[in-house]
Amino acid sequence: MKFAVVVFPGSNCDVDMYHAIKDELGEEVEYIWHDAESLDEFDAILLPGGFSYGDYLRSGAIARFANVMKAIRKAAEEGKPILGVCNGFQILLEAGLLPGAMRRNHSLTFICRSVALRVENNETMFTSMYEQGEVITIPIAHGEGNYYCDEKTLNQLIQNKQIVFRYEGENPNGSLEKIAGIMNEKGNVLGMMPHPERAVHELLGSTDGLKLFQSIVKYWREAHVVTA
Repeated sequence: MKFAVVVFPGSNCDVDMYHAIKDELGEEVEYIWHDAESLDEFDAILLPGGFSYGDYLRSGAIARFANVMKAIRKAAEEGKPILGVCNGFQILLEAGLLPGAMRRNHSLTFICRSVALRVENNETMFTSMYEQGEVITIPIAHGEGNYYCDEKTLNQLIQNKQIVFRYEGENPNGSLEKIAGIMNEKGNVLGMMPHPERAVHELLGSTDGLKLFQSIVKYWREAHVVTA
């Protein structure tokens, strides 16, 4: 399986993502610059965290106009797995690939520490290796992770089981309904504020994030099984 790590000016978690895929997952991966015109050769697209274009205007607001977003939209329409983490999640929201918006943390401070997440839906291409309701430990590092949407959108997210992760116990940033990660209705685009790529080895304090990437590979292999 071949992954693309999309790099915007200001991305700073791209190396973490690359390491998680190449060294811990053992799959093929390449960095793709923001001006790329095609992602056709890749099986999954990863949008890492950071401060794309300096987070001017709003986080992800400028990145959504990057040339590569056309290819990302095409990949989404084709059903390829697309994962946006932290700033990547913000970009997916700004681009309209996921519903809702991101606001400043309720504390108005940058938060950087590990938190507990609950797996709300394990019947997705991103979470099949987890147990339903499993509580995992994943780091967060953001200043604008306070997810918000209107009541109609929230009801749709709940009804369609699009809420994939919730914060367990405390609500570190004030997100509506403790939402930490959501997917599109089609189920192939996931945005989450916590960083699974920073929880793929015991030396990092947790291996709980590795199952997310393993789930993507499991889905891809099952979808591409060739039988005689």
